[in-house]
Amino acid sequence: LSAALLFDAVHVVVGAVRELNRSQEIGGRPLACAAPGIWPHGTSLMNYLRMVEYDGLTGRVEFNSKGQRTNYSLRVLEKGRDGHREVGVWFSNRTLAMDEATLALNASDSLANKTLIITTILENPYVMRVGGAGGPERYEGFCVDMLRELAALLKFRFHIKLVEDGLYGAPEPNGSWTGMVGELINRKADLAVAAFTITAEREKVIDFSKPFMTLGISILYRVHMGRKPGYFSFLDPFSPAVWLFMLLAYLAVSCVLFLAARLSPYEWYNPHPCLRERPGLVGLVENQYTLGNSLWFPVGGFLQQGAEVLPRALSTRCVSGVWWAFTLIIISSYTANLAAFLTVQRMEVPVESADDLADQTNIEYGTIHAGSTMTFFQNSRYQTYQRMWNYMHSKQPSVFVKSTEEGIARVLNSNYAFLLESTMNEYHRRHNCNLTQIGGLLDTKGYGIGMPLGSPFRDEITLAILQLQENNRLEILKRKWWEGGHCPKEEDHRAKGLGMENIGGIFVVLVCGLVVAILVAVMEFVWSTRRSAETE
Repeated sequence: LSAALLFDAVHVVVGAVRELNRSQEIGGRPLACAAPGIWPHGTSLMNYLRMVEYDGLTGRVEFNSKGQRTNYSLRVLEKGRDGHREVGVWFSNRTLAMDEATLALNASDSLANKTLIITTILENPYVMRVGGAGGPERYEGFCVDMLRELAALLKFRFHIKLVEDGLYGAPEPNGSWTGMVGELINRKADLAVAAFTITAEREKVIDFSKPFMTLGISILYRVHMGRKPGYFSFLDPFSPAVWLFMLLAYLAVSCVLFLAARLSPYEWYNPHPCLRERPGLVGLVENQYTLGNSLWFPVGGFLQQGAEVLPRALSTRCVSGVWWAFTLIIISSYTANLAAFLTVQRMEVPVESADDLADQTNIEYGTIHAGSTMTFFQNSRYQTYQRMWNYMHSKQPSVFVKSTEEGIARVLNSNYAFLLESTMNEYHRRHNCNLTQIGGLLDTKGYGIGMPLGSPFRDEITLAILQLQENNRLEILKRKWWEGGHCPKEEDHRAKGLGMENIGGIFVVLVCGLVVAILVAVMEFVWSTRRSAETE
């Protein structure tokens, strides 16, 4: 091996010097170690050494910008009675790929009676720690129940341990991986069972089972509720400005109707046509549109009850027709919106989609650091998602969080939107009524069980997951852990009956109207009594 490495090293140096000599005349002159001068071509030679690419005795030879050898592989050999044989390959990105046949050597391919090390991460409701202080650590949740179902089918035992760095797994600049992915690569665990997203980048270094849950990225935000329905909610379908303009329109129509009736000769009539020929009643005509009737007629039309005073002249009929058309549109619009304003506590959402989120800067947004959602935005070529990644990557202080719980706390306590998987979004919305989802899903992906590359257990695990899906066991487990939240569903709000807090204002108006009517009646009675006394 040393001779092969020395041969490749000499070949690389010769190639670099040859390319350097082609670009500039390097010549040859003796150098003294004690002389202050240095060889002027040293930096250029180092650059040419980094550019060398060569297939040598030790494999592929090339270097990165730091002068370190890269993109090479080492064969893993096992010594046996018949000599050495290759059992795997180690790559320069610190990835180990073992031969599947070798992993199963001297061992049964079946999982029966084996004890597997399970790496996982705490995440509600997938994996949750239970048990008091001082007692043994126990775990529960969707993934724990699924593990028990798989263990019952495949007859294996398991031991759960939490991932050391608390991360799902993301690549490092030096080629290594963090989190559960790193533990699988380093074979510290046999399986990774959690809310573990299947991605193309992870598939290059570890194996996944078939997805046991399908989901997508969603946006979680806190609920901004508008004003609750109150006693005078029946006024809410129109803004105060509309009510003001309606009042002005009513007064304008009353005045125009009064003037038109006074000007038109056809609105003047003899109330006693049978006495027309009597000498003392010549020229006695009246107009039915007095000021009081002119104010009363639009009210009857507006409330769609009509009035005993009907227009006679063409001009007053035109005024009446326009007013009736106006009130038809107003009453229809009011009726259409009244039910919603009386029964629904409206939610005010400042953004409605990922595009709205990317186009503003008032609301901060981020995701879990070193997770699949962060990788999705980092590698996306869609313009909106690229802008979102640039914002998240450059924002200070950081908008990334270490866990889902931290992200939800940030949503509730600040102006922050959290990007997370839709299944977690659904779970936390059912248990916290102050949370809501904005828009739809940004992508589609799945959760799978991770295992080391070339694991002989992948097919067994995949078949068992498919069997659980066909038997509807996974759906039953999902309902067990997702349902049970105290937040009512959206349709429950719509089905709620009207109470006094919704329409109590109508009764207030009725009582006030009756009181005013009684006061006016008393005033009329007193006024009439005094006039009668004065007349007598």
